[in-house]
Amino acid sequence: MRAIWKGAVSFGLVSVPVKLYAATESHDVSFRQVHATDGGRIRYQRVCSIDGEEVEYADIAKGYETEDGEMVILTEDDMASLPSASSREIAVEKFVPSDQIDPMLLEKSYYLEPEKTGAKPYALLRQALLDADRMAIVTVALRQRTTVGVLRVKDDVIVMQTMMWPDEIRTPDFSVETGEVKAAEVSMANMLVETLAGDFEPSEFEDDYAEAVEELVKSKIEGGEVKRTPVSTKSSGEVVDLLAALQRSVDAAKTARGEATTEEEAQTEKKPAKKAAKKTTAKKAAKKKAS
Repeated sequence: MRAIWKGAVSFGLVSVPVKLYAATESHDVSFRQVHATDGGRIRYQRVCSIDGEEVEYADIAKGYETEDGEMVILTEDDMASLPSASSREIAVEKFVPSDQIDPMLLEKSYYLEPEKTGAKPYALLRQALLDADRMAIVTVALRQRTTVGVLRVKDDVIVMQTMMWPDEIRTPDFSVETGEVKAAEVSMANMLVETLAGDFEPSEFEDDYAEAVEELVKSKIEGGEVKRTPVSTKSSGEVVDLLAALQRSVDAAKTARGEATTEEEAQTEKKPAKKAAKKTTAKKAAKKKAS
């Protein structure tokens, strides 16, 4: 794993220098949108919805849409005036009971690794969290924005989980009417719960969809159902386009100097050896005559 952030956890007068690592990664299956007949990638253009013209990146600005559909354009100066944070500190604000943290608030997870100089205070904080059976509420600046999070312990490692702001949690706008529940039904439901009771073992659950997609793709490859396209490699389309642009530039330079292009050279190499020999002899004769 590669550290994505370096800083320090501070609680009271104690400072713990740490490295931050992403604790999760997505294994979701992704598909490309392609032309069904030849497998070519579908590209999207940046087109203005008003004039229908394609827009260059340099002319793209940030816009905030109001509730009535009006668009407010924000310039780079406007964005620079917004509050930002660049502190390298994970500040512990308070320690709260774990049951007070609604799981809906939790967002991304990160592992905290202590620097060599912070091993002892790291162990101290970890043990304090375990003994108190509490989570530490922290504030931290990530991507130039201050966010709130919690620290907890998982398998001897301190984990930081960023949280959504309370006003980002939606309140259901519907009511649930269950009707009358009979005692016998409740008893039977409780019996079912006891029958299915057990411990959570993550290894018992597998992503059947991802495995099925991999098997399907594998069978199609083995059956020869593959479209050979210019981007049938692990490199991105942008890299392929760059290589093509460089090749065109080289050919243009050769043409300007009166030299054969790459394509012409390839065609020359394909000609029979005898013809190539005659051409070489003719060139030598021309040189002698010139001298």
